[in-house]
Amino acid sequence: RIQINKTNSSRNMYSITCHDTKATIAVTLVVLLFVSSQTSAFTFVSSPCPKQVVLSSSPSTSTRLNIFGDALKNAFGNDESLGKAQNAGLTNGPKENDNVTLNGKKVKAVVGQKVSVVAAQNRVKINYNCRNGDCGTCMIKMNGRNVKACQMSIPSGKCNIETL
Repeated sequence: RIQINKTNSSRNMYSITCHDTKATIAVTLVVLLFVSSQTSAFTFVSSPCPKQVVLSSSPSTSTRLNIFGDALKNAFGNDESLGKAQNAGLTNGPKENDNVTLNGKKVKAVVGQKVSVVAAQNRVKINYNCRNGDCGTCMIKMNGRNVKACQMSIPSGKCNIETL
């Protein structure tokens, strides 16, 4: 048998009386959850009977949860001692080479990028067989010299690529 009485109408005080210890604990938890969702602060008032729990709450319009006190007050705040936030991306970005031409057409390329990738991005077909530099099927002319496309990368200077 569980009995809940409002003991003080002006202060929202409730008295819960149970004749079973397990029920007292369960009811206390339910009431705590209810009271904590309705108010921002609640306190226990000592009771002479071990099977009676008295809860006192004060109404508030705040949405703060005071369950942990001020422990989480600055948990998501910024630490000003770290200085201004840095950009999470690359600091200087990839080094681009604007002096690359592919079959006479100016193209965008990154220094160190494989010639085969640049050709594929610009829809220029280069035939490959081994992609290891053994067969010579992928021969192109780069800055006037015959080279294998599968083995070459874009240099930092002027680069003129012609397919054969």
